Amino acid sequence: MNDQDLIHRIALSLLKGIGPVNARNLVAYCGGVEPLFMDKALRRSLRKVPGIGPVLAASILGSQVIKDAEKELGFIRKNKLRALFYLDAGYPARLRQCMDAPVLLFVRGNAELDPPRSLSIVGTRSPTENGKKLCEELVEGVAASGASIVSGLAYGIDITAHRTALRCGLPTIGCVAHGLDRIYPGEHAATAKEMCGQGALVSELTSGSPFAPGNFPARNRVIAGLSDCTIVVESGPKGGSLITADIADSYDREVMAFPGRPSDARSIGCNRLIQQNKAHLVTCAEDVLKLMEWLPQAKKKTPAQAALFTELLPDEQVLVDAIRMQGKIDIDTLCHRSKMPQHKAAGLLLNLEFNGVVRSLPGKMYALN
Repeated sequence: MNDQDLIHRIALSLLKGIGPVNARNLVAYCGGVEPLFMDKALRRSLRKVPGIGPVLAASILGSQVIKDAEKELGFIRKNKLRALFYLDAGYPARLRQCMDAPVLLFVRGNAELDPPRSLSIVGTRSPTENGKKLCEELVEGVAASGASIVSGLAYGIDITAHRTALRCGLPTIGCVAHGLDRIYPGEHAATAKEMCGQGALVSELTSGSPFAPGNFPARNRVIAGLSDCTIVVESGPKGGSLITADIADSYDREVMAFPGRPSDARSIGCNRLIQQNKAHLVTCAEDVLKLMEWLPQAKKKTPAQAALFTELLPDEQVLVDAIRMQGKIDIDTLCHRSKMPQHKAAGLLLNLEFNGVVRSLPGKMYALN
């Protein structure tokens, strides 16, 4: 990607009042990012874009974001960051499935953002000693699965999860609610630096972005979107961890929570999630591994699957072959490889699932039975 393309992508992310959904509408309408800033005739018709209208169109036309984008490009190059656009092959597949995912994601560190297994751990900023212990035992217990640990680098449960992952040799990803020119809180700077060697820091915000209340719920959706499941260790009746759990649930990802005593204020949120059937009750790492089907599988003596697939339709066979080749695959990648529209693939997959040929997994993933 050349610098001018990246400047236009950064500028798109900087447009005020647009948001990721409308940004995608603009790119689709314009046939790319460059025409949005370079095609004068096309720019005059932006009010026709769904969700834009005359007010936002006028705001886009009057915007001076190109200079800000050029400045940000200098910061990216100087600090050797990755800038992943939602249409890039390197953009995290789990996050791409979320309709409100950031159009541009900045990454410091070399962590694989599409690991085979990924779970987020969130909770209160002022945990009990028991809560910290539960968090540590959880990370230690899932270490054999090789799962990446995602959290928000905040005080309490977040930083406990990151530090335990580092100690266990697991990749860990910190999603922050500010640009990558700073670390908040400052006390976690040393941990953040270590994470960049064994994981990554990610943000959708450019350098110098001001702290704002809305940054944190937006950050929470990235935490949820990067993960197969979200686990709440301790939470009061309100807080960011509950927001993350709600978002994960809306993304059709698994949500789990550790229960606590009814009288414990820092367990009210977890208990409520379980009571409202928004979260599975878990008490240890093994519960998580069982729910996610991450426990080691016993080797089968003979591959008995071949006989199941003899009566498949040609299009069904294409999907089955693609799943068999990868072992586990998300529906977007499956559609791309089979060159099949998603509505058609979804119908065929549903039929294959009814017939016991495939099974659906968390995060819109599919595997053979």
